[in-house]
Amino acid sequence: MVLPKAMAYATVAGLPVAVGLYTALVPAIVYGLLGSSRVLSVTSTTTLAILTGAALGLVVPDEDPQRLVAATATLTLLVGAALIVARLVRLGFIANFISSPVLTGFKAGIGFVILLDQLPKLLGIHIQKHSFFFDLASVIFHIPDIHLPTLLVGGVTLVLLVAMENLKPHSPAPLVIVAGAIAASWLFHLSQLGVSTVGHIPQGLPSLALPDFTLAQSLLPAALGLALMSFTETIAAGRAFQAPGDPLIDPSRELTATGAANLAGAVLGAMPAGGGTSQTSVVRSAGGRSQRASFVIAAAALATMLLFAPILGLLPNAVLAAIVIVYSVGLIKPAEFVQIRRIRAMEFWWALVAAVGVLTFGTLQGIIVAIILSLITLAYQAAHPRVSVIGKKRGADVLRPVSPEHPDDETFEGLLIVRPEGRLFFINAQDVTDQIGALVTEHKPRVLAIDMSRVSDIEYSALQMMIENDERAVREGVAVWLVGLNPGVLEIVRKSGLDKQLGPRRLLFNARVAIEQYKDMNSAAPQKAGPA
Repeated sequence: MVLPKAMAYATVAGLPVAVGLYTALVPAIVYGLLGSSRVLSVTSTTTLAILTGAALGLVVPDEDPQRLVAATATLTLLVGAALIVARLVRLGFIANFISSPVLTGFKAGIGFVILLDQLPKLLGIHIQKHSFFFDLASVIFHIPDIHLPTLLVGGVTLVLLVAMENLKPHSPAPLVIVAGAIAASWLFHLSQLGVSTVGHIPQGLPSLALPDFTLAQSLLPAALGLALMSFTETIAAGRAFQAPGDPLIDPSRELTATGAANLAGAVLGAMPAGGGTSQTSVVRSAGGRSQRASFVIAAAALATMLLFAPILGLLPNAVLAAIVIVYSVGLIKPAEFVQIRRIRAMEFWWALVAAVGVLTFGTLQGIIVAIILSLITLAYQAAHPRVSVIGKKRGADVLRPVSPEHPDDETFEGLLIVRPEGRLFFINAQDVTDQIGALVTEHKPRVLAIDMSRVSDIEYSALQMMIENDERAVREGVAVWLVGLNPGVLEIVRKSGLDKQLGPRRLLFNARVAIEQYKDMNSAAPQKAGPA
């Protein structure tokens, strides 16, 4: 399964199929020696292939073979170097840099781009590539020019591949399809019928590929994006197929392993590589338990290069396009969009914008869109923390946020307990203040108890605002109590002198103590004299 897909992904990147074989050989060996996952298959992936093609298209628009080899070596070298540098400066946390909903949208956009990119090869038509929507219109315009023999080859491949995958998932269906297509190409002389084939594949070991460092500046932004996606996919695939008892996936070690795999691959003609989910799934389902599976894949790639390269030249390009389409359509997951929308509507829109961003601005720019969206999502969530009104469950010692689901929860006349959640700092301090202010205006309490038990940290700006708000509340006749401070926050409050400003009666252990103190305060208050 890995080898036909690797060859197909090379064509997605606009590279010779031999590059796919090199990518299945060198990175697999290096990762097998250095990686922390026992079963991860590190070769090419659909996402990396389309990003590679977009990057190379910018610096080698004329597709000159020699310049393409140098540009690929330069790009792969930069990807490997970026991963190694990330390891040296301890950037393992970047595995979670793109939020899951945004990544869902980004991959869906990539999936649509790949499908449209392969469609002309499947139909036997030629178009000038520009943007996604322009290319879509161009394909529709060229429908009358469809080459029927090519369409027949691609259509039969699609039907057989889908049928075989449904009957037996993770079977060697691509290998069987490729063998059958080569036999059909030879028997029926498909090239003479106008069906495009792979053509000459150099036989033997990969030769040294020298990078062109004059292209480094132009390729660096794309290399950084590819490094991010390579590492993100590697970590995701490694964690997804980690079996009980397997060692933990070490992000730092993964940076080293994937970085070294790309550095070695760069000088031996490989394209940027990373952990593949579907390839790893095949390894696991076939009973793979160690990185010896990667060495088997590498050995098969080597045997193919040494023995079967001339035969592979007969393979129709429509067959490779069909393989890419079948295994790329899985990037588009409508069910995930539905699930995201059901759980978090805002994240659904982020996912949708990420997908549209890829289609509108291109795949490389789509990475920037995905990163910016993730940062905006993080900033939005940080800037709007939840502030809840706390009530007491009747007949039980349970405090919880007041909600329509619990209409019988008890609150206390004149006492308002509010609970902010998360870190309080300069971005969200004003928002939290406004939310609490609105609740005070609505409930008009005599005592405002701020339950800080869910606040992990408080930054200087937020602390200053808290001091000012306490002074303002005192002028307005509202007593402010701070309750449930964790040790770190309490230390900051003490250093600021706010604890002295509040005094022991307004700095309480938890919300239950606040309720009891408020009840005692009310019961001890002098009763108004009634009529004689």
